[in-house]
Amino acid sequence: MTIPRLLALSDLHVAHPQNRKIVEDLPPGQENDWLLLAGDVGESYLDIEWALRTLAGKYATVVWTPGNHELWTRSKDPVALRGEQRYLALVELCRDIGIRTPEDPYPVWDGPGGPVTVAPVFLLYDYTFRPDGAQTKEEGLEIAYEKGIVCQDEALLHPDPYDTIDEWCAARIEATAKKLAHRDPALPVVFVTHYPLVREPTLVLRYPVFAQWCGTTRTHDWHLRYNAAAVVYGHLHIPRTTWYDGVRFEEVSLGYPYEWRRRPAPPVVPRPIEITPRP
Repeated sequence: MTIPRLLALSDLHVAHPQNRKIVEDLPPGQENDWLLLAGDVGESYLDIEWALRTLAGKYATVVWTPGNHELWTRSKDPVALRGEQRYLALVELCRDIGIRTPEDPYPVWDGPGGPVTVAPVFLLYDYTFRPDGAQTKEEGLEIAYEKGIVCQDEALLHPDPYDTIDEWCAARIEATAKKLAHRDPALPVVFVTHYPLVREPTLVLRYPVFAQWCGTTRTHDWHLRYNAAAVVYGHLHIPRTTWYDGVRFEEVSLGYPYEWRRRPAPPVVPRPIEITPRP
């Protein structure tokens, strides 16, 4: 029997033919391999469905949390749902395929490094990763618009039924914290999140002003509070391993073809996740 592996991927953006080919050509995982998907597999509903079904057929267990791109509502998308309704429709799609989501009971990984609770969390952002000189969300956005560095979420990601993304983010944080409080406290946690739980990974962004669309300061201590063995995230398109307070953070994005083509080595997909529980 082969040793099961915990693998991870994010930001597949399969609307790009080169990325779609990578996903299509991924060899099936070994027996009992798990795949953690940290969001942005695609933008249109049909692309998202294709990617999820393709990957679900290659691994014993797939765990997914959405990125911002899955939640975009574009005029040409055959599924015109917005905001929370779109998210819940994707949750039902995953359940039909057999993929675990943030709305399902957290599974326990019993492979190497386990047992650990695998927690896919959907948290969004609240504009608290503000650029220098900004004291409020409004000031941060004003700086971003002046510099011409504005996330497409401002036009395509709708917070319905909430008035703003930050209100939706607050609701997601509250619901997720309650769910995490009912996990088995004896087990460390592997977080699967589209956005990093801490701000530090955003400090290397080419355009630092973009950080305000990359998370929330309200989760700055979650890797310690919930005894994280690892934090798997994406969104930044800067695949790397970093450590914060002794916790391993893995950015596992593929990114756009123009990004991964200019790197010195071919993209490693999917990325093996090493579990290193803190004392």
